[in-house]
Amino acid sequence: MRHFIGFLIGLVVTAALLVGGGWSVSEIANAVPATGPTDSDRLWTGLGVMAAVGLVLGIVAIGPISPLASFVPSIVLLSWTVVFALDTPRALSIIPRDSSLHEVLLTAGVGNLALLRTGLFGLLGVLLFVPVLLPSRWAPRHADGEDDDESESGYY
Repeated sequence: MRHFIGFLIGLVVTAALLVGGGWSVSEIANAVPATGPTDSDRLWTGLGVMAAVGLVLGIVAIGPISPLASFVPSIVLLSWTVVFALDTPRALSIIPRDSSLHEVLLTAGVGNLALLRTGLFGLLGVLLFVPVLLPSRWAPRHADGEDDDESESGYY
């Protein structure tokens, strides 16, 4: 059951990373023009969303939940990066561009394109894949009263 819940958390984290991360990168890029004044509200909103996405990724990467919670987004990011390296037009066709979609998804698509082209999706994919390799993450958790190495009278 722990791994099923971890899988569901991984799906939510993947969506949060792709939509939230892509949207925040696009907002930050649009808030800081090459010349002229900076749009401070857009910049702070984008930085706040990026910090929230980073916090969620950090909790998933080191938290005491199933390793599937970090495995699902890592495989999505790494596979998209590999497809981008081998067949760029196919990888770019995944990015939402249809005008009938919501504006947030279109903005997130622009940010995802920037993250994909710079290789940050590959970096994040490897970062999220490393906790999957730790054997202690796959071991079952003990309840509070089930410690095997502690005697009934306590430590000496």
